[in-house]
Amino acid sequence: MSATQSLTPSRSDATRAALVAAALDLFGAKGFEATSTREIGASAGANIAAIAYHFGGKEGLRLACADFVAATVGQIFADLACDVPDPRELAPDEARSALIRFAEALVEAIVVRDEGRRLARFVLREMLEPSEAFDRLYQTFGPIHARACAFWGRAAGAEAESEATRLSVFAAIGQIVYFRIARPAVLRRMGWREIGADEGAAIKRLVADNLAAGLELAGSRP
Repeated sequence: MSATQSLTPSRSDATRAALVAAALDLFGAKGFEATSTREIGASAGANIAAIAYHFGGKEGLRLACADFVAATVGQIFADLACDVPDPRELAPDEARSALIRFAEALVEAIVVRDEGRRLARFVLREMLEPSEAFDRLYQTFGPIHARACAFWGRAAGAEAESEATRLSVFAAIGQIVYFRIARPAVLRRMGWREIGADEGAAIKRLVADNLAAGLELAGSRP
């Protein structure tokens, strides 16, 4: 029996988690093809053979990274959805409040939290170079976007799946993502040392104001 096979479950789980964390960083920073299994193992402090043992190889590890990101993001919005009924049952102002909470949760997850850097870079890389891992991500991201569209439609008195609504929700999400991918420029221009609780609160207020303006404009369209 190999050393990898004799690992206790807790140690085995820790190794698996370390490999996923290392791969998320490296795949996001360098891309899948440019990242070697040797680099991943060294970064995770694990034997290179552990990648084959846990994931069947580098491609399997890429899919595990996608599953981790999808599960993390999905749980954030699943927790949020527990307190929110079906959008069709909400009054317009209630739907707007729910949409704002949705946006604030996204700011917290990808802009304020340190973990957001790792998640966002991996997702952006998959957006630029779609693979089977992107398909895994979309299985979670697609329904989240659709739910946001349902809130938008209810709040604005518009069709939830209209082209305008879907584009509006993408635009709203895009402004949040910008604060992550352009973080160095934001910090320098704003004179901030970090994006912590106070800075995150300022971004959330801006996003809420922009959502309110967007919904008002959408509601005024013929």
